[in-house]
Amino acid sequence: MGWFNLYGLAIMAVIMIPNVIFAVTHKGGFENLYKNRAAEITENVSRYACFLLMVFNVPYTWVGFYFPSGEVFYLTVNASLTVAYCTVWIVMRKKSGIVKTLLLSALPSLIFLFSGIMIVSVPLIVFSVIFSVSHVLVSVKNSLLTFPEENVKTKITITVVSIILFTALTVTATACVSAVFSVN
Repeated sequence: MGWFNLYGLAIMAVIMIPNVIFAVTHKGGFENLYKNRAAEITENVSRYACFLLMVFNVPYTWVGFYFPSGEVFYLTVNASLTVAYCTVWIVMRKKSGIVKTLLLSALPSLIFLFSGIMIVSVPLIVFSVIFSVSHVLVSVKNSLLTFPEENVKTKITITVVSIILFTALTVTATACVSAVFSVN
């Protein structure tokens, strides 16, 4: 992989499919009730920076895969996270609430952060951390303002623990499979 990351482009294309479908089916768009201009700007700038940095590697700011089977590991974990993201969109398309919000904001954040770590792209890591914080903040605030719920703390805790366990399981399983194939 050089300055152009074809895998990153493919991941971004798949992630954008549900967003394009949403934009086409909801002509009015999404109403942002959380009026924090700084958070909105930070979220948007970091989002587009992550999009670009997933596809284009800025020279001298990234290292590449730093261990054998790194590419397989990168593809497997990102494929799992991308499939999870699309599955949540499909399964929860007619639902609303904090669980859907957290899943749909955390999964792309994990994809960006994991990708940055795997290829040691300093700008992608920095922008993905900024994006993660601002995107989750704006999404959760909007969800709570739009759909007030009971038991929000419990739902948030269960969702966050589920995301962590899914990610840990995916990373561990992929590492084990990579280790088995790199030995042979």
